[in-house]
Amino acid sequence: MKEQKPNVIPGALIFPFILVTSLFALWGFANDITNPMVAAFKNILLISNFESSLVQFAFYGGYCFMAIPAAIFIKKFNYKKGILLGLALYSVGCFLFIPAGNAMVFWAFLIAYFIMTCGLAFLETTSNPFILSMGPEDTSTQRLNFAQAFNPMGSLTGMLIAKELILARLNPATEAERAELRISNPEAFAAIQKADMDVVSGPYLVLGAVVLAFLIVFLISKLPQESDTSEKTSKNGSVFGRLIKNKRYVSSVVAQIFYVGVQIMVWTFIIQYAEKELGMAKSTAQGYNMVAMVTFVSCRFICTFLLKYIKPSLLLMILAIGGILFTAGVIFIKGMTGLYCLVAISACMSLMFPTIYGIALRGLGDDAKLGSAGLILAIGGGCLMPPMQGLLIDKAHWFASLSSVRVSFVLPLICFIVIATYAYMMSRLKAEE
Repeated sequence: MKEQKPNVIPGALIFPFILVTSLFALWGFANDITNPMVAAFKNILLISNFESSLVQFAFYGGYCFMAIPAAIFIKKFNYKKGILLGLALYSVGCFLFIPAGNAMVFWAFLIAYFIMTCGLAFLETTSNPFILSMGPEDTSTQRLNFAQAFNPMGSLTGMLIAKELILARLNPATEAERAELRISNPEAFAAIQKADMDVVSGPYLVLGAVVLAFLIVFLISKLPQESDTSEKTSKNGSVFGRLIKNKRYVSSVVAQIFYVGVQIMVWTFIIQYAEKELGMAKSTAQGYNMVAMVTFVSCRFICTFLLKYIKPSLLLMILAIGGILFTAGVIFIKGMTGLYCLVAISACMSLMFPTIYGIALRGLGDDAKLGSAGLILAIGGGCLMPPMQGLLIDKAHWFASLSSVRVSFVLPLICFIVIATYAYMMSRLKAEE
């Protein structure tokens, strides 16, 4: 008699699984309402690509700063308290957009983004291993991929809000027109800036209220209790020592750094590519970002199905090679074809984060909470790489045949090469067995 495969999600855990999975959409919204703000702040404040990309430095810097403290917190207490604290910080960061908009200073927005993502670090450090723990270990990677599939739905909503309620409502004056107005009529320029800042801040106020509602729901809901006691008594130093010696885990953290970096670069600078290469308006360019996200969502579900038949590391390597080819197309092919290649990269990225995450934490047992911290810390790849790409856009004029925007996609190309190498290494180590 053929042995029956275990359910990916046990029946008794369906409600808590749905509740925790809703958080994946919630931080997806925050990520992708923020990406277009790099271009928006550049236009509103008349700053360089490098300076405007500091939005991503502050946003993903919160992950770097809070990932390990968050893991230590949930190790000492539990998953539910980690989620509650994460939601509280998330909402505070959103509400700080109101005084930041009134002050009209860039650094105040950066502080708001930083506090917001300190909360997101708690949510991601908690939710990913929590989902992995909700069922048999044999189906953990498939379960996490399924939960992560709802992250892009929040992202799509964030993109739509950014397109229709922010970018489309900003004053249509170009950077050149604003620069001239700042000199000829400073009062009129300040009035335009203030109106645009109000447009940017409004959706974040609503988001803060929604996050507070989620906090209340989690506060009154019953989540699975953790039964392990060894976790409480294990010394953090010994756990980190074991993790550092784990070749699969360390390689996964490095791969995750490069994956998050490439994801944020592709989705942040698609607007600049469409503007500079094709002369599109920001709101129109954001439409292509949304097409990229729909592609990402669709391929996430398709790839989750394929994991039933293909080893995670092998599928990851195939997608990374696809990412290399499409990124090369962005660099070397002009016009709409180059933009289509840029959109197609999202299909290749669809599986990467949860698959790397699942490979890294497989078999860690009680060490998974602190192990999760390293993988969330790896989101710091999104902290450093976008400013580097922004600097290339500002400064890279080395080839007469290639614009600085196209040259800047050398960084995503390098990231995909690293990920493909990692996937090959994992297949050799038989990481899934």
